[in-house]
Amino acid sequence: MNYEISVENIKCGGCAGTIVKKVTELDGVDNTKVDIETGIVKVEGAEGLREALVATLLKHGYPETGTTEGMAAAKAKAKSFVSCAVGRINADK
Repeated sequence: MNYEISVENIKCGGCAGTIVKKVTELDGVDNTKVDIETGIVKVEGAEGLREALVATLLKHGYPETGTTEGMAAAKAKAKSFVSCAVGRINADK
């Protein structure tokens, strides 16, 4: 099954790297691609994964577009900065 999830806070390749790494760790995920410019995460995997995908993205600071506001949005943005930095560090290895 193919999933396309529009998310917030993707800024660079580090963000994309973190997303690919964390989403790919989920059982049933076969392939993950991130379009940095549009903020769309494309996933190929088993049926019924959407909820787990959205939860994983949120956990790492990339909430589905339009799902967070106020303090929750600020918290997600802060998490995405950390995920971005980690993704950049891992990409340099």
